[in-house]
Amino acid sequence: MTKIKTASEAVSHIRDGAVIAVNSSSGLCCPDAVLQALGERFDNQGSPRDLTTIHPIAAGDMFGTKGVDHLAKPGMLSRVLGGSYPSGPSSAEPPLIWGRIMDNAIKAYNVPSGILFDMLREAASKRPGVLTKVGMDTFADPALEGCAMNDAARTEAIVKQVNFEGEDWLFFPTVTPDVAIIRGSTADERGNLTFENEGAYLGAMEMALAAHNNDGIVIAQAKRIAQSGTLKPHDVRVPGILVDYVVEAPEQLQTTATAHDPAISGELFRPLDSFRTTGFDVGKVIARRVAQELKKGWAVNIGFGISANVPRIFIEEGCHGDVTWVIEQGAVGGVPLLDFKFGCSSNAEAFVASPHQFSYFQAAGFDASLLSFLQIDRNGSVNVSKLSARPHVTAGSGGFVDITARAERIIFSGYFSAGAKFGLEDGKLTITQQGKVAKIVEEVEQVSFSGTRALRQGQHVTYVTERCVMELREEGLVVTEIAPGTDLQHDILDQADIELTVAKDLKVMDAALFHPDPFGLTLDESDKRA
Repeated sequence: MTKIKTASEAVSHIRDGAVIAVNSSSGLCCPDAVLQALGERFDNQGSPRDLTTIHPIAAGDMFGTKGVDHLAKPGMLSRVLGGSYPSGPSSAEPPLIWGRIMDNAIKAYNVPSGILFDMLREAASKRPGVLTKVGMDTFADPALEGCAMNDAARTEAIVKQVNFEGEDWLFFPTVTPDVAIIRGSTADERGNLTFENEGAYLGAMEMALAAHNNDGIVIAQAKRIAQSGTLKPHDVRVPGILVDYVVEAPEQLQTTATAHDPAISGELFRPLDSFRTTGFDVGKVIARRVAQELKKGWAVNIGFGISANVPRIFIEEGCHGDVTWVIEQGAVGGVPLLDFKFGCSSNAEAFVASPHQFSYFQAAGFDASLLSFLQIDRNGSVNVSKLSARPHVTAGSGGFVDITARAERIIFSGYFSAGAKFGLEDGKLTITQQGKVAKIVEEVEQVSFSGTRALRQGQHVTYVTERCVMELREEGLVVTEIAPGTDLQHDILDQADIELTVAKDLKVMDAALFHPDPFGLTLDESDKRA
């Protein structure tokens, strides 16, 4: 019996109430043809109903790959566990899934991406769940929100705090998938799956194992079908013994708004001078100052936002290769991409499966993380995952909680306030209009990162903005540097909703950062890993 099916034939085997794991990161690896067929089956038959879906990283985007929005229909979804959700500009129409969440039509949870991958690995091994300290003192902790995104979710807890061997832990009981929907580049007639045109593996193998080992089904979407026995065994990332149905989708995009870029999949290495560099503006100044925090030889994680521009700063300054960039989707090295292609890297040295990458992050195997912030409070806690006024502007936490749980050094970056207007002239910052909304606040809307816990663990935390640099210390947020051209009292202290401490050795940021020419970035040698 052949495993090759149409998308509609494959999804006909999904029953009401099924738990479905989807391997995707926005448009990257998204099995959109299968999800579309599943949504169309519901439209035509009213089934399958009351589904639970698990998305360690968002399935779909707001730019042409619908992903989970194919399933965001009344009666079709009852529960979603997502590390992140489709997101985009506030001016755009919100994804359908956000409407279901905000209307309390489904139970929705924002679970740290790494923990969701861990839950799938536990399901594959038929273990009871994930025992972890990742997420403690954040919104994932049941003492705060327990991952619940709406009132509907608050009626069903998915995490609890337990004491084990005299220590407090978070326990996430296993959620076992009945179906795994994954995607690769080529599948043969036996279901063996390769990823030669993909920019990541994500958690395809873990999802396939979790469904298969629990008597579920695995549906693999692929761009092309090959004859059995023609795929090189080292290229096969998911063996056919785990795959039940193969769906050919020759029009699948490589990632968001990208048909195929061979540099994303490591089939070609681009010249460094082909990478777009950012224009000179205040955001670039912040990214330059972040770059000064790093040391040669470090492995550095990068998140979405201003810090995503730091690799381009390294290229401009002739320092590419002095650090190795690592991102949660699994790329190691190369140049992390921007905008629609964020989550991909060109010229990567290696692709690691996301669950392994998250093990690396959760245990602080790397040297530093560069991340964004929406808000910072008096304890140094950060919100990056919730903006009630415009919920679809943020994707949720993604891997943020996993990455920051034990990281030795974290550099957060962002604008000091929202809505301010600036100028750059003669190596100085001029503030022509103060921001309308403070981002340094008494209490963050959601605790994505706990400053209190970071202090207890001895983590080194820095916050870089356009007008000052701050550090988290026992006495709170301490201003250690100010931008040339700014007034400490009027432009910084008066613009925060809380009292800031000023370092006794307050410095002025390097004026060269505020000029458009290269500023002469040099990195000290790391005293750690070779």
